[in-house]
Amino acid sequence: MNDNELREIPFASEDIYKGIILHAERWQVRCPNGMNSVREIILHNGASAVVPLFDDGTVMLVRQHRVAIDEITLEVPAGKLDYREEPPLSCAIRELKEETGLTASNLMLLTGIHTTPGFCNERIFIYLARGLSQGATHPDDDEFLNLVRIPLSEALEKIDNGEITDSKTICSLLLTERILRQEGTIK
Repeated sequence: MNDNELREIPFASEDIYKGIILHAERWQVRCPNGMNSVREIILHNGASAVVPLFDDGTVMLVRQHRVAIDEITLEVPAGKLDYREEPPLSCAIRELKEETGLTASNLMLLTGIHTTPGFCNERIFIYLARGLSQGATHPDDDEFLNLVRIPLSEALEKIDNGEITDSKTICSLLLTERILRQEGTIK
């Protein structure tokens, strides 16, 4: 089958829920075999994530409670786009400053990932931040986190031993390691 023969065609939708962070819809789709089916879709503005990498090879992560899984997580700084058309770079700069107090002289886009494409359109743009300067943090009123600065190698070990389970953080740190290997900074 070619790609066009795999395509599902939406022909109707209805709102299920409209919230602050996400919007749920029920879609009617025509399947490649001509039959109709139902898809429940979560619509999300998207987000940006940032790996703050210091010259000494350490990274700044945030420790916070995630109520949906009732766990304290260790993650790269990140946040949602304020509106669908917000440039992801603007979001990355804002979230880096708010959560860590850091500004970067160099931000490089590493990739964009779809978090759960089976039912959600969320895309997170991942940036590597270098040339860091420290300032004051400005977390949102409902955001409570601790900053953790650790060597990238230690963060990678935390992925291996299951201490870091957040997918955007895993992708971000592994891509950062790959960039540093390509540059010859680490072996």
